[in-house]
Amino acid sequence: QVQLVESGGGLVQPGGSLRLSCAASRSIFSRDAMGWYRQPPGKQRELVATMTSGTSTNYADSVKGRFTISRDNAKNTVYLQMNSLKPEDTAVYYCNLRRPTGLGFQDYWGQGTQVTVSS
Repeated sequence: QVQLVESGGGLVQPGGSLRLSCAASRSIFSRDAMGWYRQPPGKQRELVATMTSGTSTNYADSVKGRFTISRDNAKNTVYLQMNSLKPEDTAVYYCNLRRPTGLGFQDYWGQGTQVTVSS
């Protein structure tokens, strides 16, 4: 079992920046896919960014060029640098770890961290 703990959320003005961190309670491996998802108020959870083994990344169109996902396997941590934040980025942000198993994948989720973009 892997526990994920997010941090770094908060209130920021439009145009500002935040850096989210997600620390895993156990080692993460290069074969694990790590990602960030978000759930805006009243909406379904949506993908923000993912990073598979190596350096392959995928971003939602709405955050391309503004957000950057990175990971440090030695520290068992994944990050999300968010720049040029907009009010529509307001959401609860969740960290995800997807670990390959013999039968498919095992997903792990953090508890979420609130990001509010408002003046």
